[in-house]
Amino acid sequence: MYAIVEVKGKQYKVEKGQDILVEYLGDDAKEAPEIKTLLLKKDDESVLVGTPYVDGVKVSSKIVEMMKGDKVVIGKHKRRKDYRRKTGHRHKYHKITIEDIAV
Repeated sequence: MYAIVEVKGKQYKVEKGQDILVEYLGDDAKEAPEIKTLLLKKDDESVLVGTPYVDGVKVSSKIVEMMKGDKVVIGKHKRRKDYRRKTGHRHKYHKITIEDIAV
């Protein structure tokens, strides 16, 4: 059984017990909320497709850790002017584990 869920505007294909990286959920996120924006659920017998979301199906999850992505380096310069700037950024992510897909 798998489901396609939407978390923070991005869609993920998830199964029970799977770890996924989602956008940073905020500083006050101690536990992952129930994911109620389910777009599709498929099991052995049937397929539920939402318009746009499937009603009555929830995906429970828990936060495993907060992590940062790879560093993105930004540089700019102006020729012949001895002007150079270099800055960087590391995007934050939450790693969550899918515990259950419940109807």
